[in-house]
Amino acid sequence: MSSLKDLVDEWLRLDQNQQTRQDIQTLWNAGNTEELERRMRVRIEFGTAGLRGKMEAGWARMNDLIIIQASQGLCAYALAHVDNAATRGVVIGHDHRHNSERWAGLTAAAFIASGVKVYLLQGIVHTPMVPYSVKRLSAACGVMITASHNPKQDNGYKVYWENAVQIIGPHDEGIADSIKANLRPQSWDVNTATLSSLFTDVTAQMHEGYFKQLNQLNLSREANTKLNVKFVNTSMHGVSDRFVAEAFSSFGFAPYAPVKEQQQPDPEFPTVRFPNPEEKGASYVLAQDPDSDRFSAAERGANGEWTTFTGDQLGVIFGYRTFELYKATGKPIEKLAMVASTVSSKMLEAIARVEGFRFAECLTGFKFIGNTALDLVKQGYEVPFGYEEAIGFMFGSEIRDKDGVAATVSFTELVTALHSEMKTVKSYLDDLYDRYFICTDPPTIDKIFARVRSYDATAPSPSYPRSIGGLAVTSVIDLTTGYDSTNPPAYKPSLPLSSGHMIQFRAENKEDGTKIVLTTRTSGTEPKIKYYLEGSGKNAQSVHVLLPKVVAELGDVWLEAGKHGLGRA
Repeated sequence: MSSLKDLVDEWLRLDQNQQTRQDIQTLWNAGNTEELERRMRVRIEFGTAGLRGKMEAGWARMNDLIIIQASQGLCAYALAHVDNAATRGVVIGHDHRHNSERWAGLTAAAFIASGVKVYLLQGIVHTPMVPYSVKRLSAACGVMITASHNPKQDNGYKVYWENAVQIIGPHDEGIADSIKANLRPQSWDVNTATLSSLFTDVTAQMHEGYFKQLNQLNLSREANTKLNVKFVNTSMHGVSDRFVAEAFSSFGFAPYAPVKEQQQPDPEFPTVRFPNPEEKGASYVLAQDPDSDRFSAAERGANGEWTTFTGDQLGVIFGYRTFELYKATGKPIEKLAMVASTVSSKMLEAIARVEGFRFAECLTGFKFIGNTALDLVKQGYEVPFGYEEAIGFMFGSEIRDKDGVAATVSFTELVTALHSEMKTVKSYLDDLYDRYFICTDPPTIDKIFARVRSYDATAPSPSYPRSIGGLAVTSVIDLTTGYDSTNPPAYKPSLPLSSGHMIQFRAENKEDGTKIVLTTRTSGTEPKIKYYLEGSGKNAQSVHVLLPKVVAELGDVWLEAGKHGLGRA
């Protein structure tokens, strides 16, 4: 194991950013070994989500040196594994976070230093522009500098492969190894890209193409122009406002009322504590007094209340709407397929079973949703929709990634068709739960899940809980250890294993037919133990009463929230 001094010396030898170099030197001079151990001991890990972490000096953080090394490793790996990678090039985009523009330039410089063509999208772009451009340009790979919904002090490095989908194995491990083999920085010049003959500016062309394909989703433009419903757009990152405004115009909608405090990109996220739509109060509109003047253009319910849809509720509505539109084309239903991650509601799966189209579930993340969709296309299916409960939706066949702009106008078209019925529709979906417990100590999380897997200490391992909420557990699928109680004798699950903790339980009261599906998992980017719960049965009121009891038992008994000091949300 390297000494702390060796780790610091290596940093000071390689880092040419005067600020981050000085930060490490200052910590060393002050003898702050505790903070240096946190920043220097373990290198930030490259995985299927690329890189994501706090912006600070150190091997465990996000900074110029880490970005350059990651880009050099990715470039070398692409050159070795993608045909004609140098001439096909790389697409690079960035959002509005601190350092995003600079890191996009450093990424471009690393590829140019190895003779690779670079398409560096100019200005702030929304994430779907990168996979769209990778596909349109037949690029070897793509990089988006963004931390998605992480806190403002974080940033990230998201990688798309030549298929225009976020990477999955074995590419993540291959790129990680390539990074370690290419640690010596070749270029620190953020201005290299636009001055090089290897740089091509296709921003306007890609922008035009993106909206052209988006308009293929526009199925009711004439009705849209006549709709007497007013909309408010709350763009908590600020990035999407200009793209949503253009989409509204092209779809024939009247301009919406923007939340001015969120209309422009601001890396400080001043209107939210946490820029994640999963968080309570994350939407500025929903967090404020609905009678405020700034929202006077919005049409609200009779009591001035906002109706909030969860990701699962929207996913089910979008999915069924997609089925109806596909059916209206007269195409064979058996050639239709949709995808959702395994933590998402099983309602879309039930709809598929009744209506006769194909449903496929996959691991969490659009890297798996997108690749699963492409696999289904190879089998002869059309896959016009996929989603994950964490408010991410894939529409159409051009972009196999979540697209918030497409989701926004698709929801607006739903309101066009169902605006007088939307609250009633939602009331049927209120028993789809997705919440979480907060735990900032990884060893405690490991201890909690170890206990769940050995719940009955007197029984052979694994011994998961046998009941919850008065229902008998009928199946257990553990995608961490690779156990599926429904698949003897091997007991191997059909889905690949998860890098974090993930266990799904199904339970049933066989007397009255009430059933639940409960999935618990850890978050790869946040200190959360998430849970996803839904129920079904002949008596909707009984299900509605049952689910809070299940949540209480999950927290108080299974996870021992009080003992471990878990926060609840």
